[in-house]
Amino acid sequence: MSEVNKKSGDFSGLAAAYSEARPDYSMNVMRAMSALIEISRGDMRIADVGAGTGIWTRMLATLEPRSLVAVEPNDDMLHQGRIDSHNLDIQWSSGSAEATGLETSSVDWLTMASSFHWADFEKATREFCRVIRPGGWFSALWNPRKIEANPMFVRIEEELTRLHPNLKRVSSGRSGITESLGSLLAESPLFDDVVYMESTHTIDMSPARYAQAWRSVNDVQAQLGAARFSEFMTFVEQTVADQAVVRATYLTRAWSARTVQ
Repeated sequence: MSEVNKKSGDFSGLAAAYSEARPDYSMNVMRAMSALIEISRGDMRIADVGAGTGIWTRMLATLEPRSLVAVEPNDDMLHQGRIDSHNLDIQWSSGSAEATGLETSSVDWLTMASSFHWADFEKATREFCRVIRPGGWFSALWNPRKIEANPMFVRIEEELTRLHPNLKRVSSGRSGITESLGSLLAESPLFDDVVYMESTHTIDMSPARYAQAWRSVNDVQAQLGAARFSEFMTFVEQTVADQAVVRATYLTRAWSARTVQ
């Protein structure tokens, strides 16, 4: 992992903003992915790795599975996740994609939501196939904004490019590993089926929440630096200030792969 990625991957100090502002995922995609498991929801054992503050984990909890464990490497995110899901039957533990700390063949479905781009593909998938029962499923998903759906978002992205023409969006769900993930999973000897799903949903948020969402984007902060990020946030806040509601359309993109039986 490059030095930029190391810095970008550290969510320390961003957990509160992440929890307050980040969007959820498509319920339609979640239901369709859960149907792949081919066992009743009440018998399903699920692990969400790189769970962050538990946005996706809490959606999984609505399936009322037999067990649900959230694994997160960052202490701040782990602490916030426990707070946000205190009234739900979710077990939280410290661990990473490459070393989950979970028992062998202990889950039927393992997910990573907006986090698999931080993982070492080979090490992580080997660990997942140890943890997932033979014939179980791994799913990686992201929820990027459909920037082209709102001219205001286009202007904001143009300002970001002006401030840093060579900025690399490490965690974008429409670039990076997502460009080749289907092929990587299909070519891996660890999996024998790959399924892709996508769906859109719209969220109406306040201007304050929209700005807060940008404050939780660590790869942008890491690459812009404090001064340019402050300038960027001023531009964002001024751009959305006169909006009663900021309407954002999100595209949930999900790749699921079944482990070899």
